[in-house]
Amino acid sequence: MRDQSLRNHVANLEQQGELIRITKEVDPHQNVSAIGWKAYDRLGKSTLFTNLKGFPGWELVNQVITDRRKWSIALGIDDEEDFIPTLVDRVKRQLKPVDVSAADAPVKEVILKGKDADLTKVPALWHAENDPAPYIASGMAIIKDPETGVRNMSIHRQQIMGPDQTGFLICPRHALRVYQKYQKRNEPMPVAMVVGAHPAIYYASGFTSSYGLDELEIAGSLLDDPIRLVKCETIDIEVPAEAEMVIEGEVLPEGMVEEGPFGEASGTYAMEGSTEIFKVKAITHRKDPLFYAMQCGAPMTDTQSITGTCIETVITDHLRNVEGGLDLLDVRCLGIAGLMAIVLKLRPRVEGQAKTALMAALSSPYLHPKLAIAVDDDIDASDMRQVFWSMTTRVHGSRDVVRVPNTRIWSLDNVSDIVPGMSAMYRIGTKLIIDATKPAITQTAERARFTPAMPHNFNGVNLEDYLP
Repeated sequence: MRDQSLRNHVANLEQQGELIRITKEVDPHQNVSAIGWKAYDRLGKSTLFTNLKGFPGWELVNQVITDRRKWSIALGIDDEEDFIPTLVDRVKRQLKPVDVSAADAPVKEVILKGKDADLTKVPALWHAENDPAPYIASGMAIIKDPETGVRNMSIHRQQIMGPDQTGFLICPRHALRVYQKYQKRNEPMPVAMVVGAHPAIYYASGFTSSYGLDELEIAGSLLDDPIRLVKCETIDIEVPAEAEMVIEGEVLPEGMVEEGPFGEASGTYAMEGSTEIFKVKAITHRKDPLFYAMQCGAPMTDTQSITGTCIETVITDHLRNVEGGLDLLDVRCLGIAGLMAIVLKLRPRVEGQAKTALMAALSSPYLHPKLAIAVDDDIDASDMRQVFWSMTTRVHGSRDVVRVPNTRIWSLDNVSDIVPGMSAMYRIGTKLIIDATKPAITQTAERARFTPAMPHNFNGVNLEDYLP
């Protein structure tokens, strides 16, 4: 039986030198966001804050799955090269969760109801400069279809608007479909917001699957261990027993509240607008709770990493069926580009194959990428120096760059047009493919013309042999 907690992952990060511990007093409403962002940007480290001003008894962690190294630690994958292929294989099988008693559920160690369930006592983070208030960005909403009882889990940002109220942004996906069923009944939608859980559960919450597939079954398959669930106190929903905190409540069937702007995964601000209203009924959490302040806004953060990793997994699997199977070597959704660019590394067998792969990559279950670039087998798809060199030396502008106008675009792509009469959730824009591969492997002489001019005896020299 595996540990399914966030705190165990944090301990593993620290043990493997991937995390720094900050004991000086910090303020979640003033400087934690900046410190955590800079710690990863400059040092590549996760951050654990143990001294939070105004929030005694709490600790706070962020940037815990921002790259493949940290993901691999979380999921027990030894070689980062095997990371995406391993995920592709694991998500194909599901493990049903199992129920445990409250006595075996650490998330039940502290139970707060009524006025004691006060969100202002939770160290929610002030993420970006122009945000209007602290947000809980790491909440995974678990809901149930009122007709079938089927569970759904997805991430929803929550602007703190008082001790017992938040905004609750619902995008036009599965959660909206469930919410609209409650609206037709004129009933509030019971919601359990899970804050702080094992990274496998966060991955599952960002994974786009068919309606009716329980994301907690996907999380179990990633861990090769069924997720242990416990009943909520005030609503008929089950939640991960080893979570750090659960906020039980309801989304009202009527009424909206002004919300935003908010620094989002695109790296820009989501527009101000209005969202549904979430009302708190209870809060349960572990003793000495650890708040997961999932960073949002300018990349690179866990927000881009969770969605980007899901996109890489889905597109890798999607491309396995294109043209009977491509010689696909790597897929990178660029979190540094706000999730709107993707790089495919492949070895084209015939002319035109790279463009076919690029079109397929932009037609996946995810709307986020609008720019797709193909590079060849001698380019590191994660190294933007090599990718841009490939684009300048191997791309013929008139035949290797293709625009596809008037296509559906991700809602957070602020440069694209909003569909007339619709909300900002619906945009139309232009997608772009760039084929930066060499000629197909059947054209040996043509491919040779694009060989990089590497230093003499490059592969024969071991630099460490010459260092002091």
